[in-house]
Amino acid sequence: MNQLFDPALSLLAAPDRHAAPITVAYGDGIGPEIMEASLRVLEAAGARLAIEPIEIGERVYAAGHTAGITPEAWDSLRRTRVFYKAPITTPQGGGYKSLNVTVRKSLGLHANVRPAVAYAPFVETRHPGMDVVIIRENEEDLYAGIEHRQTDEVYQCLKLISRPGSERIVRHAFDYARAHGRRKVTCFTKDNIMKMTDGLFHRVFDEIAAEYSDIENEHLIVDIGAAMLADTPKSFDVIVVPNLYGDVLSDVAAQIAGSVGLAPSANIGDHCAMFEAIHGSAPRLAGLDMANPSGLLLAGAMMLAHVGQPKVAARVHNAWLRTLEDGVHTFDIFTEGLSRRAVGTADFADAVISRLGDRPKTLRSAHYADRPVACTTPRAPRRRVEKALVGIDVFVHHGGDVQALVDSVAAPQTQPLELTMISNRGVKVWPDGLPETFCTDHWRCRFTAKPGAGLSAASVIKLLQLLDLSGVDFIKTEHLYTFDGEPGFSLGQGQ
Repeated sequence: MNQLFDPALSLLAAPDRHAAPITVAYGDGIGPEIMEASLRVLEAAGARLAIEPIEIGERVYAAGHTAGITPEAWDSLRRTRVFYKAPITTPQGGGYKSLNVTVRKSLGLHANVRPAVAYAPFVETRHPGMDVVIIRENEEDLYAGIEHRQTDEVYQCLKLISRPGSERIVRHAFDYARAHGRRKVTCFTKDNIMKMTDGLFHRVFDEIAAEYSDIENEHLIVDIGAAMLADTPKSFDVIVVPNLYGDVLSDVAAQIAGSVGLAPSANIGDHCAMFEAIHGSAPRLAGLDMANPSGLLLAGAMMLAHVGQPKVAARVHNAWLRTLEDGVHTFDIFTEGLSRRAVGTADFADAVISRLGDRPKTLRSAHYADRPVACTTPRAPRRRVEKALVGIDVFVHHGGDVQALVDSVAAPQTQPLELTMISNRGVKVWPDGLPETFCTDHWRCRFTAKPGAGLSAASVIKLLQLLDLSGVDFIKTEHLYTFDGEPGFSLGQGQ
């Protein structure tokens, strides 16, 4: 248990049968300070919480738990189904996975909700009036974390996008918009390049958007969308994105709104929810009473709404807004001419507590819906498509030129498979490749079924056996299928 944990806090006193059970982790670095400050504010506002403290992070990693969390901590999360978490530090070096990603994926917290709000003129920003919510898919995409080193020169990371995962997050975005009176949902993808993975996310967005005629919808390619977000964020309302884009853009949005230190985050799933600040553990500020607890405090307000205490959530949020208006600011947002008094972590919490019951005079008052957005999305039964094997991509480790590779892989060709393309880093280099194309030692050899020939798994196995006998160092294979006659694979660039 963290040394700042105080069992005398009334939140942890005699059990209250009406109190909401939550699991609390004080974290690393500045985590204990900002969690203590946040809990004091929640307590003073009248939150009814039954807290189960757990330890996660650095000390748990050091004790030999490579995931950074113990079985006892998982048991607590299963009991409470709500996790209030301060930032933690993941040890540097190989062998350690991000605990945040582990928790999100292990507990199925598929929806990451990150508001990015400007508080001008009380917090300096170039974008007064900014009020954007980014809803990020939390489990798939490159965050599947499936990586391999395949040759001397090439590493790979698999990008996984599923229809059910896309449906859940897109529907959550529209339900969130409807529940919070938002007017528009915008989808960002890069489906002009990743036509299958990002293309699926875009198609699902269009399908579900048609069910919400009361909410405007649009789709943008992520690069121009990001540029517009940075330049004119008032053009957006709710943004729904795959995992990696959402991670990057939510931090960008928080910073241009005013400060990453002000941004909360909710991670919502069917069985559990986690609430945290979006910033890290900032170990260099640990113990200095300088950290801004705002992100974690506002995440606590989101948590209170989630557990059925929306009036207390609004009471906390409005007192925080009034504190900003009064110019009582922590060092990260203190600006000469805007701020009136610079305070540390503990004094900032005291300032918010002293304003409980007040409302902001200039900024818009906070309001929380009586019911959180439902998360469970029924999975509609789908017709099973007709899948047919039509070829195989064989990835090869080869240090020579393309013609030497052609000579080695073409010889084993047997009915019904034939070599039809070789690419390097996705670019076609045979047949009719360009001599200017830069190549590494990682090659994709595409074999497809000859016209009219039937193809089976046995045919593929036979090909691989012949390649092995010819000394071809194949390192990975991908079967090529059609689904209801439509190719389930992309062409090589230039093919």
